[in-house]
Amino acid sequence: MNSAFGKLRLGISTAALLTAIAAPAHAQEAAPAQTADATDQNVATAAPVGQAQGEQDVQIKRAAPAPATAEGATVVVTGTLFRDSNASSISPVTVVNSNVLQRANITTAQDAIRSVSADSAGSISTGFKNGFSAGGAAVSLRGLGVSSTVVLIDGLRSANFPLNDDGHNAYVDLNSIPFSTIERVEVLKDGASSTYGADAIGGVVNLISKKNVQGIFGSVQGGTTEKADGSHYRATLTAGFGDYREQGFNFYVNGEYTYDGYITNNSRGYPFNTLDLSPSGLQDRNRNDDSLLAANPQAVVTRVQQTDLNNPLAGQVGAPPTNQYRLLNPNACPFGTFTVTSGAAQGTGCKHNLPDEYSIIQPRQQRYSTTARLNVRIAEGWEAFASGSYSHSEVDIRGTPAGIRQTQPFGASAALASSSPGIVLPMYICAAGVNCATAADRRLNPNNPYAVAGADPTQNAARIYYLFGDIPAGSHRYVDVFRATGGISGDLGNGFKFRLNGVYARDNFAVTQRGFINIQGLLNAVNTGAYNFVNPEQNTQAVRNQISPERTTPSYSTIATIGGSLLKSLMELPGGDLNVGAGFQIRRETLMNRNQNYDLSYYNLNTSSAQGRQTVTAGFFEIDAPFARAFDLNVSGRYDHYSQGYSHFSPKIGAKFTPVREFSLRATYSQGFRAPTFAEYNPASSYSGFSSFTPPASFIAAHPNSPIYTTTYNIGSGAQGNPDILPEVSRSFTVGTILNPTRWLNVTVDYYNIRKSNLIVSGPLRAEAINAYYGQTNAAAGCAALAAVGPGYKCNVIDAPDPVNPNALPRLLVFDVPYVNANYMVSSGIDMQANANVQLANGVKFISRVDVTRVLRLDLVTPAGVVQKYAGTLGPYELSSGGGTPRIRGNWQNTIEVGNFSLTSTTYYVGRIKQVAADRIQPVNGVIDLGCKNTLVPIIAGSDVNNQCFVRPFIYTDLNLGVRVNDDFRFFFSVQNVTNARAPLAAAAYTSNPNYLSSWHYAGLVGRNFSAGANFNF
Repeated sequence: MNSAFGKLRLGISTAALLTAIAAPAHAQEAAPAQTADATDQNVATAAPVGQAQGEQDVQIKRAAPAPATAEGATVVVTGTLFRDSNASSISPVTVVNSNVLQRANITTAQDAIRSVSADSAGSISTGFKNGFSAGGAAVSLRGLGVSSTVVLIDGLRSANFPLNDDGHNAYVDLNSIPFSTIERVEVLKDGASSTYGADAIGGVVNLISKKNVQGIFGSVQGGTTEKADGSHYRATLTAGFGDYREQGFNFYVNGEYTYDGYITNNSRGYPFNTLDLSPSGLQDRNRNDDSLLAANPQAVVTRVQQTDLNNPLAGQVGAPPTNQYRLLNPNACPFGTFTVTSGAAQGTGCKHNLPDEYSIIQPRQQRYSTTARLNVRIAEGWEAFASGSYSHSEVDIRGTPAGIRQTQPFGASAALASSSPGIVLPMYICAAGVNCATAADRRLNPNNPYAVAGADPTQNAARIYYLFGDIPAGSHRYVDVFRATGGISGDLGNGFKFRLNGVYARDNFAVTQRGFINIQGLLNAVNTGAYNFVNPEQNTQAVRNQISPERTTPSYSTIATIGGSLLKSLMELPGGDLNVGAGFQIRRETLMNRNQNYDLSYYNLNTSSAQGRQTVTAGFFEIDAPFARAFDLNVSGRYDHYSQGYSHFSPKIGAKFTPVREFSLRATYSQGFRAPTFAEYNPASSYSGFSSFTPPASFIAAHPNSPIYTTTYNIGSGAQGNPDILPEVSRSFTVGTILNPTRWLNVTVDYYNIRKSNLIVSGPLRAEAINAYYGQTNAAAGCAALAAVGPGYKCNVIDAPDPVNPNALPRLLVFDVPYVNANYMVSSGIDMQANANVQLANGVKFISRVDVTRVLRLDLVTPAGVVQKYAGTLGPYELSSGGGTPRIRGNWQNTIEVGNFSLTSTTYYVGRIKQVAADRIQPVNGVIDLGCKNTLVPIIAGSDVNNQCFVRPFIYTDLNLGVRVNDDFRFFFSVQNVTNARAPLAAAAYTSNPNYLSSWHYAGLVGRNFSAGANFNF
């Protein structure tokens, strides 16, 4: 921050967060002990009957009293079969209940779950609008990836989002979960495969629904940002009748609607709307205002040869090559011109700043849903429930228009590439678009300034550099989620209790892509002259549709599960009942993620696809043994068998020691696994991904005067599913303490350590393969060296020769890599949570809540034994989409309630991030140097490498004022990011998110944001 106010704001906010940790201890001395409000502690109230908590849990007789909870409160239920026992407090759990959500004005599952400090590298926010899963949202606990976190609704799984993150990681889309019926969110932060099966390596997120709703209640709210954009609206309505406790049944129906509008990069200004960071003393990476070879909405051409007059892709550099380029329409430059007088491409072009003109920070989103639930008491001790929901989520994304120069589709012939040497405009055009040089209706091409009557058509083609600015680019994505659950539970007598429940869910997804260039449509429009490159605004919609027809691709995923459990209290132990339980589960999953470019008819359209079906059968057990009132031992295990032929047993052991009521120690050890996704194991699935790559200095030196050919570009890798792939496996342990010095204060501190081995990765020798290719002087030698790296590695697409340096090594565009089990990761850190609820005076209450995580390690060990350290850096650069792994994340919520008024401040903190990434640095003697000299920041040659080496810490505060008019009406007013804190400059971020990290600094892009609304009851 450059301003004095900015520095003051950062200092005050940082001090506030640090004070939060010490505040409860100070409050203990300042006020007498009061009875805590159970809903504000790190515990949750017991679920009413009919709840499907856990995938199999059943309420049983309570063992020894839980000493580490407030009076009148019971412990959380996620992660154990025994709903009401000490076992539920052995594992570390974060609870975000309805009061916390309301005070922070959190209204979506994404915001609620991703606010938990344990969410780390690899999580997906809706603000990340590019990539495979653009429009989806997911959580990545402990930085182990979205596919290592299980998301449940009332203890039951849901169908995965049909699009995989990074082409192969499966996850549940948080945006498609109806949220107004959610009572609380429980986040279990240790390995839970012994209860929930595969994928719970990082932890489990369980969204708990309301169970007993009477009357009519709802809410309305709306607002906008300080910039008068990003408008947001929300309305909910729930109607329920029947008192379960008195009448034995309850039924309710809910409806919800949410809308969020666009936010553009242009509206947020520098540095988030440009690649030119010269005002900050960094490189200017914008080539659209200084290079004639960069694609702009005003076409630039140069005269070349055309060896096949029927094929616009058959242009060749003349002999000698010309270095003169010209605008087709010099009078159509809305942002001025630039002139180049030296080098391989000379002439005048139009200035542009594409991120400012086309990019968006926030897509447009619209969601609506309806949910119904019935709870029934069948007989004394017997109960049943049924629920059904439908949700519809839409996301509209706008992007930069397509350039006319493109590489061939993944898997297609290199002859289809229009990139190098490029696409040309012929001298003659005709109605048929074939043999125009001799056609009866031939005419000189008005788009080609070199078309002169009587000239040789093979020597007067015009190579064109152009961006289709008149064809809007983007996508429309929607997903319909249908979900039905049901269950029955009861007391069988003689101490036996049972539960049987099931779920069926289906995600129907479709994406409509706009602005992608159809190859044959383009070539035909060029040969017939149908498209006007001189004055594109004069093109008809029919011509634009010919070049860029919309492409809609449907996909779907399903899940069907049935499971049950049987529990019994065997005997009395000194600390309570010895409880045992066992159960089963059968799960069927399917996926059909269709290839959006199945016929290879479009440039640059994604060709990834995944499909498959599997049946999982499982058996599990749990034993809870309170050997003493001060000591509880819990042992559980689960055996899963997959129809693909592999199986896995996942054990877990946990213990809790409570020498005095105010102090407890707890520890867990578990082993888990992540099953391969359909994309990873099914040979019918394929993946092609691209990431930015800067050619080495030797390559740049071999291509003088060719800035476009030597600048950063997207290099791709492709993989097919490997049927021999094995599950990832993990071991996890936690150790921590629970402190309850008073009734109104609860503090937990936990250390976690997770090792995930047998990592399923695509191309772990990817960097070595690229280096091998670029270490040669010609394509044949480069491809041979790449293939020698290991089995499954080979060249797929080599770029056409550099038109300026045709004899030099061409670029590597795409290469094949294998899916293999390799490497291992270690994730460790410390979680701290504190909750305080203090009655300051009659009618005056102070409520405080702190949630902080410090990442100590997030390391990946390569097959060669090289340790890639990610904590506190932008690594893993590929997995996190350049978002990185902040060492510290936290939030602190404080509420003052005075009568019917409440004022809440919620402060969020993200620590500084070093702009280096171990997975982008070549090791030297087996060691990776994370010093600033290896920064990914575009430093100007000769300048201080420490300049902008770090992304500074980011801290912002939301305020929420509530006024309860009466028992039936509450009005609230919220200001998010009340100080209008700006997102810190992140110069090494992906260029698709210019200079910012959307995963961690999104609020600083949106800026000050206002909302007002009301809650009502009838």
